[in-house]
Amino acid sequence: MSDGEDTVGGADDADADDALLVLTAMLLTPARFPSVLGDDYVAACGALALEPYEEGYGLILGQDGEGARWTVVVEDPSQVAVAIAAWDCGMEHDLSPDERSMVCALPGWPMDLAVSAPGVPDPHDPDTDGEGPAPLTPPDTEAWGPAQRRLGADEIAAQWSVWREQIDETQFPQPGAAGGAETATGGEAESAASGSLRHPGVRRALSEASAYTEAPPPPGRIRSSYATADARTLRVDGPGWSMVARTNDIALFLLDEEPGTVIPVGRGDALPGLLAALDGLAVQGP
Repeated sequence: MSDGEDTVGGADDADADDALLVLTAMLLTPARFPSVLGDDYVAACGALALEPYEEGYGLILGQDGEGARWTVVVEDPSQVAVAIAAWDCGMEHDLSPDERSMVCALPGWPMDLAVSAPGVPDPHDPDTDGEGPAPLTPPDTEAWGPAQRRLGADEIAAQWSVWREQIDETQFPQPGAAGGAETATGGEAESAASGSLRHPGVRRALSEASAYTEAPPPPGRIRSSYATADARTLRVDGPGWSMVARTNDIALFLLDEEPGTVIPVGRGDALPGLLAALDGLAVQGP
């Protein structure tokens, strides 16, 4: 599963080895941040040793003239948002932030990119002689843990219809307050026979998500984005779990304790109210 990178823009011409050849960019704001970095905006900022300012940041990923990977942090997220929107529409856009807006340049990339800058050596971590922070590295795709779980939830949110079509709602019971669920493994939402219809991890996640309505969590822990004219897509995270849901439909859970498993939970009597309450608390994205 992958985090779905923003569309790659054209690389800038470098006049010196330290000029950055821009490959892609992303936002680091309460409404939109790389989930690979943390369960919420505050945690994501902490992973990069940044203060979680409400306005947020832009992250620009590229290579220098020697091919080294760098992540440049800028304090002008609006400029980065314009570039991302243009690239998403297939338009060329030069992303060249003013040096005054640059907060820092961090070695490495927090995630893998499928592209590299032309005319320079292959991407590699810069030689910092042991000074400064260790290079950022993407999560191990062969392992399963919090980062991979969040990346999986991102993919489900981006491809909701594909995942939803694999789920036969009649094959698992509608939950009450604690929620019933069947499991699906191997990237497919196949119903699986189970002696327990109340997975303890899902029960814990539902309880913690419900607790958010009483004590709101850090910004970005609950995010909402447009899905259809009648629904929003919810992304909710907690310690060891991630939830993806449509406000007019079911919820899908991923757990640290269940590698590669997607657990659907039907609406029943309790889920609609919980999703509505979470949407009311969510940071609203596009």
